[in-house]
Order: sequence, then C-alpha cells, then structure tokens
Amino acid sequence: MRLQEKRILISAAAQGIGRASALACAAEGATVTAVDINEEGLASLATENPAIRTHRLDVRERGAIDALADKIGPLDGLFNCAGFVHHGTILDVSEEDWAFSMDLNVTSMYRMTQAFLPGMLERAGEAGSVSVLNMASMASSIKGFVNRAVYGATKAAVIGLTKSIAADFVTQGVRCNALCPGTVDTPSLRGRIASAADPVQAEKDFIARQPMGRLATVNDMTPMILYLLSDESRFVTGQAMLVDGGVTI
Repeated sequence: MRLQEKRILISAAAQGIGRASALACAAEGATVTAVDINEEGLASLATENPAIRTHRLDVRERGAIDALADKIGPLDGLFNCAGFVHHGTILDVSEEDWAFSMDLNVTSMYRMTQAFLPGMLERAGEAGSVSVLNMASMASSIKGFVNRAVYGATKAAVIGLTKSIAADFVTQGVRCNALCPGTVDTPSLRGRIASAADPVQAEKDFIARQPMGRLATVNDMTPMILYLLSDESRFVTGQAMLVDGGVTI
C-alpha cells in the first residue's frame, strides 16, 4: 500500500475533501489522525472507518494545536485542509470578514505547520522524506475570479507560504506543496448554492465555468492528495498543483 507505516494528520476532515482524504489515506495503509470542530462529522467518519483516529480541534486555537502535537508525536504527512470561501468584491469585505478569512485560511496553516514541523523534521531524519500539503485553490493560482476578493488573497498567501516552507526545508527532507482544486461538489459548495438568490442558476453557473462540463467530486482530488503525501512525489516540492478540470488552460 502506498502509505504503509505513514502517520498523517488531516484537518477539516469531517466532510468534503478532508473526509475523502482521510478515508483514502487510511485505505492506503496510513495511520490517520482526523481533526475538525465538527464532532458529529468526526463521529460519522470514525464509524465509517474505526481505524481513523479523530480529535476535535479548532485550528484557530494555538494552545490546543500544540497540545495535540505533543500528544500524537511526529508525523510523516500533514494536510492543512481547513478553509472558508467568502463571497464578494473588496467593497463587500468587512474588517471582520478579512480577519476571519485570513485567520482560518492562512494563519491556521502557520500554526499547524509550526507546531508539527519539529516532529516532522525528526521523522524525516528517520524516514528520509515527509510531506506538508496545503489547501490552496485555482483562484489566485494563476487566475482571478469574480466575488472572491478575500478568498483569492488568502489562497495566494497559501501558495507563497507553501513555497517558503519548501525552500527553507528542502535540504532537510521536508517537501511542501499546495493543492489547487477547481469547483468541487462538497457540502460547503452546496451551502453556497443553497444560499444564492437563484440556487438552480447558481449551480448552472458553477458547472458552466468548468470546461469538462461538470463539477469535480472529492474523489477527483484524492489521487493527487495521495500522490503528494506519498513517497511517489519525493522529488516534488514547492509546487501549486492544479486539479481544476481545465479552468486555467
């Protein structure tokens, strides 16, 4: 199995891409720790695969992150998946919206990586290579999108943070890459569609911007996630990996 004996932590693992990643990594032999603030979702995940270890964790709480890092020990892989999609132009972004989006989408990755990286460096000395994977987006990878002002800004920051970590630790066995998905059919997207003035048209609009003519599924993302967390990508670091159905062609 591709992740045999790998110890991997995934945030925002109660639903969507995070949940699919936890299940996929466990199926490939990894010891998976899944964290989220959604305890009901974590309980459901643990029922689906009892081998997955679940912990309630708010990635905005530094003390809780540090305590978990001490508790579970060194990792081979860290997938920072937590994030929030704000809708609106810069004129629609309040100070509170900006601060929340930056904190959850960017600063949480700083907290998580800073807490777990020392142990990962130790693990890299034993295993030869470890991997940090950050959730970015096709938005601001090479393309801007309407009504995604603060979201685009945060995802551009994630790519910059990813490249910095990759450059600083490339000689010490740590790889760091970013996943840049297209529009993925997740509970988060369904919530945005439902809140639109015309949900039917909103769904059509999301589909229309995908050249392949459909929304991505979470299982369209997991092959790239498995690749970047596995030793198959041992010569890949500092990259923003697009899985966008051709949007940015």
